[in-house]
Amino acid sequence: MILTNRIAHDVATGKVAIAYRRWTTPRVTPGSTFRTVAGIVRIEAIDRADPEQLDATAARDAGYATLEELLTTFRGDDSIPLWRIAVAWVGSDAREALAENAVLSPSDIADIDALLDRLDARTPWARTTLNRIAGQPGITAGQLVDGLPLGKDSLKRRIRTLKEHGLTRSLPTGYELSARGRAYLSATSPERPAP
Repeated sequence: MILTNRIAHDVATGKVAIAYRRWTTPRVTPGSTFRTVAGIVRIEAIDRADPEQLDATAARDAGYATLEELLTTFRGDDSIPLWRIAVAWVGSDAREALAENAVLSPSDIADIDALLDRLDARTPWARTTLNRIAGQPGITAGQLVDGLPLGKDSLKRRIRTLKEHGLTRSLPTGYELSARGRAYLSATSPERPAP
């Protein structure tokens, strides 16, 4: 399940605890969690909703100023069931704490080296991508793919692996290195001073 940045932050602050989706069958289950830009969100409950019962209060509870604004977010036609999903913020995404950690031990550096070696084994892309993001924060996947033996969608999926390991961050448009990613490149740069 995907929440917009604004709604995700409103869930994190407790302003929003309900979401609505049109799905043929539920795509989430109570107790499951998912990541958002504001942290981890848990599905508390999911029930069929009657579109005729929606009103301005339901819209506000879902984070929208008006019922009309909420209704414009529904995808598909009226024949697709509407679901009311209770959501709750669980906490920060552990990747954020990892990404903010710029103090790397020799073991951390060796682990990142091994990760990048593994990622570059069949199709070299990871180190090149890290260096290009370092040199041009905000660069998009469409720009990064230039000169790489990958398509844009494949590269975007692979960059998620770098994010999972705390090396990059997604921006509203493009990517940047995290503090951990910058620390790694600084520590492994050929120009770095000898310890």
